[in-house]
Amino acid sequence: MKTKIFPLTTLLPLTTVMSMMLLAGCNGDDGLNGVQGVDGTNGLSSLISITELTAGNSQCPFGGQQIETGIDVNINGVLDTDEVLTGQTQILCAEAQGQLQLGLIGRYESGTFGQSAAEIVDFHQASNSVYVVNAQSGMLDVLDLSSLARVSSDDITAITLNNLTKTLSVNVAEDAEINDLGSVNSVSIYGDLLAAAVERADSAGNATQGNGIVAFYQLSATAEPEFIKAVEVGALPDNVVFTHDGAKLVIANEGEPNSDYSVDPEGTIALIEITDGLPADTATLIDFNEFNLGEARHNELSNMIKINGPNASVSQDLEPEYIAVSKDNQFAYVSLQENNAIAVINLENNTVEAINALGLKDYGKAGNELDASDKDDAINIVNYAGVYGMYQPDTIASYQWHGQDFIVTANEGDARDYDGFSEEARADDLILDSSHPQILAAQDKTQLGRIKVTTSMGDDDNDGDFDKIVSYGGRSFSIWSHAGQLVFDSGNDFERITAAVLGENFNNHNEESKGDSRSDDKGPEPEALAIGRIGDKNYAFIGLERTSGIMIYDITNPFDVSFIDYVVNRDFDIDFEIDGETMSGQPELVGDLGPEGMKFILAEDSPTGLPLLIIGNEVSGSTSVYQISFN
Repeated sequence: MKTKIFPLTTLLPLTTVMSMMLLAGCNGDDGLNGVQGVDGTNGLSSLISITELTAGNSQCPFGGQQIETGIDVNINGVLDTDEVLTGQTQILCAEAQGQLQLGLIGRYESGTFGQSAAEIVDFHQASNSVYVVNAQSGMLDVLDLSSLARVSSDDITAITLNNLTKTLSVNVAEDAEINDLGSVNSVSIYGDLLAAAVERADSAGNATQGNGIVAFYQLSATAEPEFIKAVEVGALPDNVVFTHDGAKLVIANEGEPNSDYSVDPEGTIALIEITDGLPADTATLIDFNEFNLGEARHNELSNMIKINGPNASVSQDLEPEYIAVSKDNQFAYVSLQENNAIAVINLENNTVEAINALGLKDYGKAGNELDASDKDDAINIVNYAGVYGMYQPDTIASYQWHGQDFIVTANEGDARDYDGFSEEARADDLILDSSHPQILAAQDKTQLGRIKVTTSMGDDDNDGDFDKIVSYGGRSFSIWSHAGQLVFDSGNDFERITAAVLGENFNNHNEESKGDSRSDDKGPEPEALAIGRIGDKNYAFIGLERTSGIMIYDITNPFDVSFIDYVVNRDFDIDFEIDGETMSGQPELVGDLGPEGMKFILAEDSPTGLPLLIIGNEVSGSTSVYQISFN
């Protein structure tokens, strides 16, 4: 702390003030000089003291200033404690004055590229450890963050930082002793209880079409994770999330088809009760069978919900992807990415309350411009009337404003593209209605011809030609109400901002350095998402899977959202290419590629005393840790 003292004013004695008042008389004859009066008393100085508050202060977690004022009664030039006018003391916290900023302070480089070596992440406070889904290996890697308490972001400049230690790997399949287990897809931690979702093959050998499991572990501050049990859930468990009170684990079972579409399991939501820190032996499955054709709730489905799997029922076609639990633990919001919808699950009675269609984003509207071509050799962010995007969120999160739930979505987009069925085409493959405004642009590869579109939507009048061109993803993040009303969308921000910052490197690929190469697909492709509350504000952190980097927004008021910053830890000048297990160039020098999962850590839980953002980067196989402060 540093304290500075400043004199403010000098208080004039009362006799001086009275003399000044008596000077205001009439213009009479001058009188005789009076007797010399007694010297008055010097006035007292008013002082101001400014004390710098360091980060970690109880009132200002990020530091700030304490401003005190008072009268220098003892005339020593110092504002003593008993001279402070306490009612006038002000505290100015840094977060109220400065802008949020991210500083890279920790990073672990696995050395494994393009193999999903770092996907979903979570944090165990007691051991200061990050658990990282090393998906294809079937492992959870454990990283030690203890050393970060001594690291300052000002000391970190290397894009290839590698200062974190992996302490162990957890072999889930070996611990569970269950045959045919495959990749670990998700991890979640509540207190000292860890849950990991693992996919499983079916009896016919289809890799992910069997009922998966959730493996539970007991964690501690010092000992290695202790396996508790495995609980069977639905097909392809893709995301696991504890409720905020730790009373339930919610699982999204995606139920994807096999490659020839001969097996298509139902998508379901599983719930596992947690009692006194121990999970139940069985899960409760919530299905969507009531929405099937001919069933009681089928008519509730909007025609804007994409149901297009060959011979698939609604319950087979719906594919739960990611979960957000409401602050009061009453609801789970589940993204149905391929279907362009969000399911609302009532956790009090274990039912599906609603399936909300997300509708289409209009790329003809001002503010929704996009670059639709990878062959134009330019940044060309423009409007296209008659062209739309399905939002199709991957990661979602929720928060409250004025006591109401709001759902935040990273609008990545995803097509069904299998050997047995594909909806994917390019705009120049479509037969457009003769009145479509882009009938010429759709045949030009430098305009719309190359953009990837669905053949399952857009023929509004069912006459065999397309009235709309419908693409994948919103190239944005959005905020929705509980009922599915669109409250906010970031429009063209991601492409516009990355174009300004990165220039020709915008809409880059994450498996090679090639600018503008993803414009025809899903642009920057937002996928990862986390919400962090700092002071009285909520911030959204959105990871751009392809271009890489993190977008930061203040979302405190969902009706008054503001952009804060774009942070990227990637060197676009390094030549490299990753094609499965085949690599060329120097990917180890590039930095972080493909942010897949994020975890926000509160200041009170952090080993550094400041909030952290932990990111698993799928393509580079790296895990990065950012410290959050205010400049």
